[in-house]
Amino acid sequence: MSFTEQLAIIGGLTVVFQLLRLAWRCWCGFRQFVLSELWRVDLKTYGQWAVVTGATSGIGKAYACELAQRGLDVILVSRCDDKLRMIAKEIEEQYGQKTRTIQVDFTDSRRIYPAIAEQLEGLEIGILVNNVGMTYSDHFAYFLEIPDAEQKITHIINCNMLSVAQMTRLVLPGMVERGIGLIVNLSSEVGVRPQPLLSLYCATKSFVTFFSQCLHAEYKSKGIIVQSASGFAREALNTVGQSSYTSGSLSHALQNTALTILLPDWFRMSSFAVRKLRDFAASREDGNVREEKEQLGQKEE
Repeated sequence: MSFTEQLAIIGGLTVVFQLLRLAWRCWCGFRQFVLSELWRVDLKTYGQWAVVTGATSGIGKAYACELAQRGLDVILVSRCDDKLRMIAKEIEEQYGQKTRTIQVDFTDSRRIYPAIAEQLEGLEIGILVNNVGMTYSDHFAYFLEIPDAEQKITHIINCNMLSVAQMTRLVLPGMVERGIGLIVNLSSEVGVRPQPLLSLYCATKSFVTFFSQCLHAEYKSKGIIVQSASGFAREALNTVGQSSYTSGSLSHALQNTALTILLPDWFRMSSFAVRKLRDFAASREDGNVREEKEQLGQKEE
């Protein structure tokens, strides 16, 4: 066999391998985002109660409402007592499920967790949604540009990382004892690959992603599912049991794939890309400032 023929065989096998790999990824995506909509997991089998942190707005509220709609009683955990009571009343009236509220500030240190443990004691907690999280700025910024850096760094780590590990520590023993449980940890697309100018936030979400995957590997044999999610509540809950990480919806998954191809890591991590991204953020910030000044001027007139 000639060298050219050998190269042709190697090339052919490579093409076949890549096509099989693509077909497998397409099948996994179809199963995760399409078939899961038709054959939903009965979440009530995990237990009576679901705990949702950061439950008074955004994705946290969406998870709380979706879980209640699927027949679970919900424990809402957040720092604003008025909002907690309002969401609890809304869930009870709209879905007919029982609720409890726990008012805590997750930016505090570990001293808040004994009080949470006391209020969870004796409850059959089948699902934990670690949703609470925060960032340090509403725009891209260098690490040294973090406002009130000394305090904000501690708050972000406490809220985004410590809360996930400590809340898991509180509910996991009961799940292991019953041989069933579900833990959903809300990550982010920036927790999958590094993103300059969001360094601290990105790192905390990376912790959530890897912590979830490792925990799933440790406890799946004991009947516990641990999933890291970054998208919509209803679609993400449909993927339970299908994947240890989900983008939450098919559209998010496709967007993530497209961005990976168009903006590979080597480019996003380059000094050129960081500089351009920072310039873009600065121009947006200047534009917002000018718009606010114009609005103030119009009000004064």
